[in-house]
Amino acid sequence: VQLQASGGGLVQTGGSLRLSCAASGRTFSSYAMGWFRQAPGKEREFVAAMIWGGGSTYYADSVKGRFTSSRDNAKNTVYLRMNDLKPEDTAVYYCAAREYLTPGGVYDQRSYDYWGQGTQVTVSS
Repeated sequence: VQLQASGGGLVQTGGSLRLSCAASGRTFSSYAMGWFRQAPGKEREFVAAMIWGGGSTYYADSVKGRFTSSRDNAKNTVYLRMNDLKPEDTAVYYCAAREYLTPGGVYDQRSYDYWGQGTQVTVSS
């Protein structure tokens, strides 16, 4: 599976962005898709995930109510809609994939087999 993340950019506090992650190479619908981010000087952290088949979604507490993950299996693409962005959301955002990942594993980056290259999100104050 190859993942291509896009949609990052520079936005002011309170603004919105939508990240996309296009997958190729395998049957997309069977994969859980996760979003992680890494800010300068910090470890990569979980942001959001969707279980395979378009089931449940999971969010980090820091983004609940502001970020929404969705997927279009027909387009092999997963999205992360980010609203009410804050300076602390500034990071490189990565999408990741793992086939048939169970809910218990979505929060751990070690659970994922495939990673996109990352897209920079910068929120100015």
